[in-house]
Amino acid sequence: MRLIRFGQKGKEKPGLLEDDRIIDLADIFPDIPDINEDFFRNGWLEKAAQITSAQRKKAIAGNNADIRLGCPIHFPSKIICLGKNYAEHAKEGNFENPEKPLIFCKTLNSLNGPFDPIIMPRSSKQIDWEVELALIIGKQGKRINRKDAYDYIAGYTVMNDVSGRDVQFSDTQWFRGKSFDTFAPLGPAIVTPDEIGNVHNLRLTAIVNGILMQDGNTKNMVFDIPCIIENISEDITLLPGDIISTGTPSGVGIFRDPPVVLKTGDVVECRIEKIGSIINECT
Repeated sequence: MRLIRFGQKGKEKPGLLEDDRIIDLADIFPDIPDINEDFFRNGWLEKAAQITSAQRKKAIAGNNADIRLGCPIHFPSKIICLGKNYAEHAKEGNFENPEKPLIFCKTLNSLNGPFDPIIMPRSSKQIDWEVELALIIGKQGKRINRKDAYDYIAGYTVMNDVSGRDVQFSDTQWFRGKSFDTFAPLGPAIVTPDEIGNVHNLRLTAIVNGILMQDGNTKNMVFDIPCIIENISEDITLLPGDIISTGTPSGVGIFRDPPVVLKTGDVVECRIEKIGSIINECT
């Protein structure tokens, strides 16, 4: 199942993406909430999975090509990210692999639709891309044992952890340079685990202006998803709808020789097999 939010910005509705058709879940369930903490906490994921073929046919809102897709999650409590979680990415920046998951956060204003523009900031001139596999938490948990970690995942999606490198490095911590408006394009859908299979064998790529820049595989994570969830939840309660973005492979722009940074008009496509692509122009 592929959960989406669709419609004009600020007026998105919950839906399903099936082939190229959009199914309007609000047409089937008039009292359905937006895709947020309440959606997962109150069993709407399970209800959406049980709709019939007849219900689907009556609730077709249109074709994916003609309708805007929004960020597939609305107002999560947290966006938690992993740094240096691929050995080759750490190596390209002349860093050692972290001894334990390196955690930072992005703010909610950074969330962006899968095809909406990235707004170039005033305070940073070194804007970079990072394709990442992100997971959406499906139920509340604390001190989650790694053997139970997958039970807490509602689905997976693609995130571009857009980064203002000069600000990130000059501040000596990452919060501001990672949290500018629109710096977390997400989508195109939340794909449930049954459609993914082995989440630790997915190719992920970043293509900038038609040129392949990043080409990695989730099997090369330093810390796997159960380890990440166990580590974060030790003393931080995870809530339904929370986003955990699991780090990026090598090939970012700032560590190239010479460095490559994004400028107005550039287009970044981040793609993960079995999930899809997000494409964002810099404006």
